[in-house]
Formats: sequence, structure tokens, C-alpha cells
Amino acid sequence: MAFALGNAFAGPASNRYLGIDPGLNRTGYSILLRTDRGPRLIEGGVIRSTVSKPLADRVLEIGQGLREILQEHRPEAVAIEQVFSLGKNPKSSLLMAHARGALLFAMAEAGLSVVHYSPTQVKKLLTGSGTADKSQVQQAVQRELGLTKILEPNDVADATAIALCHYYSARVNLAVKSSTAITLPSRAS
Repeated sequence: MAFALGNAFAGPASNRYLGIDPGLNRTGYSILLRTDRGPRLIEGGVIRSTVSKPLADRVLEIGQGLREILQEHRPEAVAIEQVFSLGKNPKSSLLMAHARGALLFAMAEAGLSVVHYSPTQVKKLLTGSGTADKSQVQQAVQRELGLTKILEPNDVADATAIALCHYYSARVNLAVKSSTAITLPSRAS
């Protein structure tokens, strides 16, 4: 299993993309399909953990929920939001890290490579500004997918933004590969 920070050359283009917005209470996911007309949303949803259960049971619920999604949709490319530290509330980051661990385990078990994108990278790619607010990102997702309304809940919209980021990153990689095939003339001695 490979881990890489997201960038414009995140790997080969795939046909089915999974974007994940991790959280301990709710983990958003989104499945996109590559088509001749651009990305198409196949499914978006939320994996929920039971708040009243112990942490270990909640982490298990998240991992099992993702395992079911992986088995049903068989994504070829997976992207997840990177954990970032909130100085005001480090406990939130720690709890999200537990959820990410369960998710990464399920993806590794399925033999999938995972690319990690920071929230700033996703915002920059979809809106042109790394400081875009949530509504700007939601509008960009709506526009890119030709949806009649903004995706809800936020977890699904965020997961879709992450999937779109990876979709377009792989597309850039395709364009670079096809444009770099240059034949140089041979040098006479």
C-alpha cells in the first residue's frame, strides 16, 4: 500500500474514485465515475458511529462501514482528507485520527493506494483559493457535477470535493504524460 501527499501528479487516471471526509461521529464518502462527459456522482453517504459506544467499538463501526462500501463499489482510486491540528481543540484532531486509522486499515486490507489531500489543497483546486469557505467549495462541487442543488450533509459535500480533487489531479497527470512524449533528433558525431 502506498501513501502520498496529494499533488497535481497523484497517479494514473482511474474509472472509479472514492473520496473520504473522515470523522469519528460521521465519515462522509463519495463515489465518482469517470465518463466522456466528465465526473459523475454515483453515490454519496455517511458512515455513522454510535456515540454511546466505547471508542474501540466506534472505530470498528467506521472500518466495517467502509469495508462494505469498498466491496460494493470497488473504487480504483482513493483520496482522504489529511488530519490537521487545531490549536484550540487538539482533542478533535486526535478523535479524527482514530477514524482515519480505521479507514486506512480498511483501504490497506483491500489493497488500495491512498492519496492524502489537505483542506487547503482541495479548496485551491476546486475554487482557485486555498482560503475558500465551505459554501464556495459546495458551489464548486455543485457546478462541476451539474447538480441542481448543493450536496448535503456537509460530510458528503466535503467527501465529493476530495474525490473531485483526486479526479482532476489524475487527469492532469494524464495530460502531462501525453504531452511529454517528445522525440529528439539523434546527434551526429
